[in-house]
Amino acid sequence: MIMTGLRPTGHKLKNHAARICLQREFAFRSYLRLRYGAKTPVKVPKISFENGALRNRDEWLAATRLVRDLRLVPHPDSPKNWDTVAALATILKSTNPDAWVLDAGAELSSALLPCLYLYGYRNLTGINLIFQKPQRRGSIAYEFGDITNTRFHSEQFDALTCLSVIEHGVDLQAYFREMSRILRPGGLLITSTDYFDNPIETHGTTAYGAPVHIFFRAEIIDAISIAESVNLRLTGPLSLDSVEKPVRWERFGLDFTFLLFTLQKIPRIKQ
Repeated sequence: MIMTGLRPTGHKLKNHAARICLQREFAFRSYLRLRYGAKTPVKVPKISFENGALRNRDEWLAATRLVRDLRLVPHPDSPKNWDTVAALATILKSTNPDAWVLDAGAELSSALLPCLYLYGYRNLTGINLIFQKPQRRGSIAYEFGDITNTRFHSEQFDALTCLSVIEHGVDLQAYFREMSRILRPGGLLITSTDYFDNPIETHGTTAYGAPVHIFFRAEIIDAISIAESVNLRLTGPLSLDSVEKPVRWERFGLDFTFLLFTLQKIPRIKQ
């Protein structure tokens, strides 16, 4: 008799073996190459977008094509390729492969850290409340973590990303305060969220253990003010205009767009 309480069986055993295998650099690189055609080096995405809303469906379709053409790792939810590619391009132009990068709210299906891995980045960490045990994919470390109260040292990271997370009941005061604490002066915090210019009714809907929320203009203005109070400032003008709703959440019948904004921790003034 196989004691399933002590040892994984069947497909669980295969999944367990695969997780162990993918911890190794060679195995993870081979996996990326075989599954996605990804290999190093790859061209750098020629886009520059740090602040603003997803304007239409064509924009996320173009981002999805770019991921395919560059043989990068695609996001399983195609519209999310838009903010993933934007964040990727910003990090690549602002840092080097020695940089320390944290994806706050990462999942194993998230594409940003594997894409950075393809460009030679190795100091990569993803945190999420869903990780019961630490996991690795090559040199990418995934672990349990609350994005408003992390275990990391002050000023540990050169770049932080938080893509489509803050709309799930995150305390913005605590979020920006913690991100500012662990970000080095001059470092970047790239945040994306569900958004539309005017409020969208979501009353009574819940997902991921929290009420569904879609940010609107006034709330984002307030969020930026909170960020500024902890020494985080926008890298450029932030347009909050949105006309189309190119993203649909079928489960709830909700149509909206995404907003991405990039904040820099104010550098220390040299004496």
